[in-house]
Amino acid sequence: METEGKVIKCRAAVAWEPGKPLSIEEVEVAPPKAHEVRIKIAASGVCHSDWSYLYEADKMSPRPFPLILGHEGAGVVESVGPGVTKFSKGDKVIPLFLPQCGQCERCMSPKTNLCPKNWQNTQQGVLADGTSRITCRNQQVYQFIGISTFSEYTVVPEDNVTKIHPDAPLDKVCLLGCGVSTGYGAAVNTGKVEAGSTCAVFGLGAVGLAAIMGCKAAGAARIIAIDINPNKFEIAKTFGATEFVNPKDHSKPIQEVLRELTNGGVDFSLECVGNVMVMRAALEACSPAGGICVIVGWNEVEELSLVPLDLLLGRTLKGTYFGGWKSVEAVPRLVQDYMSSQILLDEFVTHRLTLDQVNQAFDLMYSHSDQDVTWSWPISSKQNSVHVYLSAAKKGLSRC
Repeated sequence: METEGKVIKCRAAVAWEPGKPLSIEEVEVAPPKAHEVRIKIAASGVCHSDWSYLYEADKMSPRPFPLILGHEGAGVVESVGPGVTKFSKGDKVIPLFLPQCGQCERCMSPKTNLCPKNWQNTQQGVLADGTSRITCRNQQVYQFIGISTFSEYTVVPEDNVTKIHPDAPLDKVCLLGCGVSTGYGAAVNTGKVEAGSTCAVFGLGAVGLAAIMGCKAAGAARIIAIDINPNKFEIAKTFGATEFVNPKDHSKPIQEVLRELTNGGVDFSLECVGNVMVMRAALEACSPAGGICVIVGWNEVEELSLVPLDLLLGRTLKGTYFGGWKSVEAVPRLVQDYMSSQILLDEFVTHRLTLDQVNQAFDLMYSHSDQDVTWSWPISSKQNSVHVYLSAAKKGLSRC
């Protein structure tokens, strides 16, 4: 049945209020307005950030409810609004929480990827006109950072979408919508890891594993993986780790252990946890003679305290957002890199659930040894099952 120009009724996981489990509901998704794209979502990741905005809302920037979470997805264009020329029905795409209009001062600058197009609106769950395109039980449902991939259909601004290779497997490349791109880019873009260098990666969730993959791609000679779960080392080796350090095995602070192991400190340190104490340790693990620390883990409210000497001798502290990638132009290249076996994605996937079990996916972040989740459903409208894939990660040790 032709749906273009019509309201689509479909299923979505709705967060009615903070701290409560998601509810599978029938929602109505309106047609796209000018410069918007309606997407049939085929796969979505579940990041720790999704969990945090639901269960730690008091510790995050305020988001309005009811809300549909999800920001790491892939799908197929169902229809486009007036003025859209870059996309056509049937295109495979990845929606992006970070826009790239290609015209503003920031998009033209090589120094940043922080395009401000529609930023204030999407951060509050609405699109350019100040409203969401999704309703449920006769009320507006807000779209998490303008995306909402926990819905079978969603509408996003055209500058928050990128077209990918038509043969790309959507249940794998959806991971490039957030976590894998962030960790990988933190190493190759933000940190600019150098060949022959020594690196330390704190936290072996999906973001940390991707950071290890980036260090390996950059030619690092030593890649030290740090985690409190020793079972993580085998998967870390798959992505390129050469050594493993468990802070629980040492009486000294981890930064002291690393400085002793590396004759004064590592060249590059990547913090992929989102804990301010770990951030401080990651910085102090760097060599004072030019060591670079990149903060990758997400933390919006806690204060990071430093002493001037942490920086005065020559260390550099940097942050990264989406791994420094210019989103619209970079993600299709990353898809191609995956398809040509230059980066790994399959290795992040370990489990499969149904959409009805999306709350179980959140539970698995904390009750098992997994954190980042990917769930997908068949494109065919004749099927309603949703498959969930979970990546090898650990509670509290990765933020997408």
